[in-house]
Amino acid sequence: MIISRYLTDEHRDCDTKFADAEKAVAEAKWEEAEEKFLSFSNQTLTHFAREEEELFPAFEEQTGTDQGPTQVMKYEHNQVRGLIGKMAEAIENQDRDAYLSLCESMMILLQQHNMKEEQMLYAMCDRTFQVEDKEGIIAKMREVEL
Repeated sequence: MIISRYLTDEHRDCDTKFADAEKAVAEAKWEEAEEKFLSFSNQTLTHFAREEEELFPAFEEQTGTDQGPTQVMKYEHNQVRGLIGKMAEAIENQDRDAYLSLCESMMILLQQHNMKEEQMLYAMCDRTFQVEDKEGIIAKMREVEL
């Protein structure tokens, strides 16, 4: 498996979980919304951990720089983490309007972030690493859990 396929599939899974949580909030199904939001946030944060603990360090070592695309991705991961915290608070307060407003910001941020990763960083990783390195990185990423 190539890195771009593996991580793009994770993006799609996170997108689905995000949409499921948004739908539950829009329908004011708060218990379901909390469950679906936790699923989205856990999957997203696990995805970030996989990248930050395994992929990014391997890429930085291979390319000899940590000032390129991985630095931008880490910055954006932190932005998403901040929004996740605000969204969790909105769910806790059962504040539908606040949550849905934050959803708009999150959707824009995630779409732009995922596009950069999928079209640039992952493609660079697929070109940079040898097949056996890719397989090893993916195996290590699969082991990362929160």
